[in-house]
Amino acid sequence: MSTVLETEEHQALRAAVAALGKRYGREYSTALARKGEHPRELWSEAGKLGYLGVNLPEEYGGGGAGMAELSIVLEELGAAGSPLLMMVVSPAICGTVIARFGTDDQKRQWLPGLADGSLTMAFGITEPDAGSNSHRITTTARRDGEEWVLSGRKVFVSGVDIADATLIVGRTEDARTGKLKPCLFIVPREVPGFQRSHIEMELQAPEKQFELVLDDVRLPADALVGEEDAGLLQLFAGLNPERIMTAAFGIGMGRYALGRAVEYAKTRQVWKEPIGAHQAIAHPLAQAHIELELARLMMQKAARLYDDGDDIGAGEAANMAKYAAGEACVKAVDQAVHTLGGNGLTREYGLGSLITASRVARIAPVSREMILNYVSHQSLGLPKSY
Repeated sequence: MSTVLETEEHQALRAAVAALGKRYGREYSTALARKGEHPRELWSEAGKLGYLGVNLPEEYGGGGAGMAELSIVLEELGAAGSPLLMMVVSPAICGTVIARFGTDDQKRQWLPGLADGSLTMAFGITEPDAGSNSHRITTTARRDGEEWVLSGRKVFVSGVDIADATLIVGRTEDARTGKLKPCLFIVPREVPGFQRSHIEMELQAPEKQFELVLDDVRLPADALVGEEDAGLLQLFAGLNPERIMTAAFGIGMGRYALGRAVEYAKTRQVWKEPIGAHQAIAHPLAQAHIELELARLMMQKAARLYDDGDDIGAGEAANMAKYAAGEACVKAVDQAVHTLGGNGLTREYGLGSLITASRVARIAPVSREMILNYVSHQSLGLPKSY
C-alpha cells in the first residue's frame, strides 16, 4: 500500500510492526483461538517494544504520539494475520480516557501498565436492552457516603477474563434536573458483586466475549474517571479512538485476505495463464484494493483530526472511516475466498474463518446503520426518525 502521505517515522513504524507481525502471523492467532488461549507473547512483546502505548503520554511510559501511530500498529499486525483486538479497547479507549480525564493517581496507577502491556483494561458500554442507544443504558451509579454503588448489566464485553479492570459506562442522577447522565467508572476484576459469564460466539478469535452483571458493586470515590458533569465529552473522547481503531482492524484484515488472494492468483494455473490474468479474477481484487486504500485515507484523516484536538471533526471522520473499512473488509475477504474457490474454505489457507470475523467490522462497536444515521443527521442535517 502507498505511504506517500505518511512521515518517514510512520513508514519506519509500519515496517517495524509488520516485521513483528510476520514473526507471529495468522497460524499463531488461529492456533490460540482453537485452544481458547490469548496472544500473550505477542501482546507482551508489542508492549515492550513500545507499540501498545505509542499513543499514551511519555511521562507515563508511553510514546507520546497519537491515534495516527496506534492505528498503524493495529493495521500492520492485522495485515500480518495477527491483529490484537484488545488494542482497540485497552490503550485506545481506556488509555485515552484516563490520559485525558483521569486524576494524577489514576494516571500513575494505570497508564504505565497500559503502555507496556503489563496491565489491560476492558470497556463495557453495550447492554442487552439498549443496543446502540446509549440513552437507554440502565446501569446506574448512586452515591452512598464516600462510595459509589453500581448496578446493571453489560453484554459483548471483550477480554474481561484477562483484563485487570473494566471501564464501565454507567449513569448517575443529576442533582439539579433529576435526569440520568453518563459517567465512567474503573471496576477491578475481582471486586465483590462483579460477575462475568462467557458468551459462546461463532467467531474464531483469541479474545472472548462476556456478559457482565454488576450487583450493587461498591467502589471508592476515586473509581470515577473525570468530572461527574462532563460525561458525554469523556465518553466520546473514548468512542472516536474506538472507531478509528476498528477501521484499522478492518483494513488490516482486508489487506491480509487480499494479499493471500493475490499471491494465489499469481501462481494458480488452470489453463495457459495464471488465473490472475483473467479480468473476472483481477478486477474484483483491484476494486478491493482501491476500497481498502480509500478507507485508510479516511482513517488517516480521522486520526489526524483527533490528534489535533478536533473532537467534532474527528467524530464525523471516525464514523466514516469505520463504515468504509467495514465495507471494504467484508468485500476483500469475500473476494479472497472466492478467488481461492474450495481452497478458500480450507484450514490450510486460513481465510474461511475470516468470513465471520470480517462481519465484526460492520456490526461492532456500532452498526453501519447507526453510522448512516449519524452522517444523515450530523453531516447532512436531515431530520431524525427517533
